[in-house]
Amino acid sequence: MKAVSGNPDFKHVSTSFVERQNWTVRTTMRPYTRLSNGFSRKMENHPAATALNYFAYNFIKINRTLRVSPVMAAGVTDQLWDVNDLVALWEAYEQRRAERAA
Repeated sequence: MKAVSGNPDFKHVSTSFVERQNWTVRTTMRPYTRLSNGFSRKMENHPAATALNYFAYNFIKINRTLRVSPVMAAGVTDQLWDVNDLVALWEAYEQRRAERAA
């Protein structure tokens, strides 16, 4: 971890971006909703589900306001991804990992 500090202009400080992100996560992922039974008892599944949710939100889902995915708006990619792209990316990662281990 790295400590970050600064001298922000308090006229421009707002928690609305963080609150909106928290609301989006709570409504799109069952483990974050209260009193739900949509959770896994394995702790290892929690980070994977969270990562998959963030990937889908940023690469696959079109944002209504932006009319493109967030990563397309940021210029990271020029195409809308789908699940097949995610699977291909994961397979390539696993292949590289296996080659390094051998």
